[in-house]
Amino acid sequence: MTSEPARTPDIQALAARNASRQLATTTSELRATVLHRLADQLELRAPQILAANTEDVLAATGVVEASALQRLKVDGAKLAAMAQGVRAVATLPDPLNRLQLRRELDEGLELTRVTCPLGVLCVIFESRPDALIQISALALKSGNAVLLKGGSEASRSNAALLDAVQGALLETGLPEASVQGLPDRAAVSVLLQRPDLVDLVIPRGSNALVQSIQAATRIPVLGHAEGICHMVLDAAADTTMAVALVRDAKLQYPSACNAVETVLIHRQAASRLLPALVADLRPRGVDLRGCPACRALVPDLAEAGEADWDTEYGAPILALRVVADLDEALAHIRAHGSGHTEAIVTEDPGAAARFLAEVDAAGVFHNASTRFADGFRYGFGAEVGISTGRIHARGPVGLEGLLSYRYLLRGSGQGVEDYSGPSARPFSHVDLPLEP
Repeated sequence: MTSEPARTPDIQALAARNASRQLATTTSELRATVLHRLADQLELRAPQILAANTEDVLAATGVVEASALQRLKVDGAKLAAMAQGVRAVATLPDPLNRLQLRRELDEGLELTRVTCPLGVLCVIFESRPDALIQISALALKSGNAVLLKGGSEASRSNAALLDAVQGALLETGLPEASVQGLPDRAAVSVLLQRPDLVDLVIPRGSNALVQSIQAATRIPVLGHAEGICHMVLDAAADTTMAVALVRDAKLQYPSACNAVETVLIHRQAASRLLPALVADLRPRGVDLRGCPACRALVPDLAEAGEADWDTEYGAPILALRVVADLDEALAHIRAHGSGHTEAIVTEDPGAAARFLAEVDAAGVFHNASTRFADGFRYGFGAEVGISTGRIHARGPVGLEGLLSYRYLLRGSGQGVEDYSGPSARPFSHVDLPLEP
């Protein structure tokens, strides 16, 4: 349900601000109910949603890249997964008003810290209609209002899905302004200059999109510009496991930001692991590009250039490099990694422990596919995106990343003067049990 032309972005954002204040004081039961209604709406409206998506896919075929087209497609299974994800978010514990700290400052003077929503989110995303549902579900569960701008290639799909969200809001009596669609990029540009109306901007899409948003606003931006993920095959890597994990990390969903792009192979195991990888991946259509050491072992490999180490392919393309040892692998990741997700395959506990301790990324895995870097798989129900920043939220951003906190002080007439000067009363500063 797109906004009417007469509704300017500022009016939409103001309505979202008012809706966010109402959402912040709703009960956990009401917010869970709207999500259950949304899941029901997705199932009831499945024919319309799938028909709208078919139109989008037909219009985008031959126009957008294959990876974007893959993200754009919605079938019955993906729609069912959306409904399942919404119900999973609905059943998560209520994130609001959670007591984090309880401290007696003095007798009759108690400080508490409780969780609260951020307020109004502005989320810009490309290609993936399912992102609209994930974001809406997490925003409503966490008591935030959200303004959404999806890619034009998914306009029909997004409109149909937004209608489902609006229908759920209407059924439960929550303000329709809680979740709104923005009409165009110009509306986004306006709101990027309104820190008084928008509290957090979340771009989900290409490197260019994220960087352009970061450069255009003073509002905090949560996101990641690149997903250059590595998998290190250590000298002590099990061959069968290594091949299976590389296959999963590259081919399970090649266009995802947590798909592996570069595999680093320990020199001591290269003659064992590299031919096994090539034998498994090449028949599956993977374009393999290797360093000189790789090509010495498998001469018909395509040559990997320097640009390959810094490329997020989003496609069945994989760069391969032989490294002398774990030190060189770690140095390569420091030089070329994007801070998204890095993995090591090894049966050596020492190498695994060092990798987990030294790699600076949002996700650092041992003997597991990089594709596990996902809010649903982490048990968050869904995610609004993945952040590679170090402030506020990192990795898949679920409910926790959409919260802040407030300090509540309950006194009995105390003033600061009572605690100042020669006859000042001392503070007790006693931490109390969180459960009163």
